[in-house]
Amino acid sequence: MAALVSNVVPEADLAATLDGSVPLAPAPQRAPPADRQEMPDVETSSERYTLRFRGASGAYLLSVQEAGIIKLLDNGAVLPGRMVLDVGGGHMQLAGPLTRRGAKVTVFGSEAACGRRWSASALAGQVQFLAGSLLSMPMADQQFEVVVCIRLLSHMEDWRALVAELCRVARHSIVIDYPTLASLNALSLFAFPLKRAIETNTRTYRSFRDREVEEAFAQYGFLPVASYRQFVLPMAAHRLLGRVGLLRWVEAGLRAIGVTQLIGNPVLLRLDRVKT
Repeated sequence: MAALVSNVVPEADLAATLDGSVPLAPAPQRAPPADRQEMPDVETSSERYTLRFRGASGAYLLSVQEAGIIKLLDNGAVLPGRMVLDVGGGHMQLAGPLTRRGAKVTVFGSEAACGRRWSASALAGQVQFLAGSLLSMPMADQQFEVVVCIRLLSHMEDWRALVAELCRVARHSIVIDYPTLASLNALSLFAFPLKRAIETNTRTYRSFRDREVEEAFAQYGFLPVASYRQFVLPMAAHRLLGRVGLLRWVEAGLRAIGVTQLIGNPVLLRLDRVKT
């Protein structure tokens, strides 16, 4: 059974529509089979994972991610007053930026432990936290106007099932990220041991073809409307070199001449539900 964690918004409130009209019918609290209990966000929600973003280089990587997500959401214009679900967001990288722009944020994790950083943060009084199966979330259909899912898709074995669930709970827009093979990231298939040596706590992950991601969402009526590619240089290189000023200058130059949007990685992608 999906677990509710303290300071969770009542189910009736969570099911309410954005414009204050009659709430949607609550989804049943369904317990998925044990073999569908995937929990890769336990690692990304841990204090150990935050070490990957320590220092100036880590702050820079997160600032690019934040800028890309906000840009995809119409520079934040779609956020004020909207209910936003941050799936796998126990890392708390997005809850603050989204809340500051007026969104009503709920963070969802695969187990209660994913809420440790949330409960220790100053946002615990503003942001809600829920825990349960990532593949069978205790949410009504189309309950959230916007769903974001960062640092999760590439670590899911049954990633297509996650796509289906994101599409089920999203009313209008979904923002995801994924490593693409159409970039220098393709070289990481051969250089993964070096990446692990640099980052020490990196995990294996799946890289995608852009088309296979888009086709997976299209099955559920979501089509891509905008993308934001983050870096040309591998993120591990940023962490290794740590020369934020120089590398930021290089990345800015590559973005200005259009290279980043061609081969940058990871990809941030916004998909919208097709109106019928």
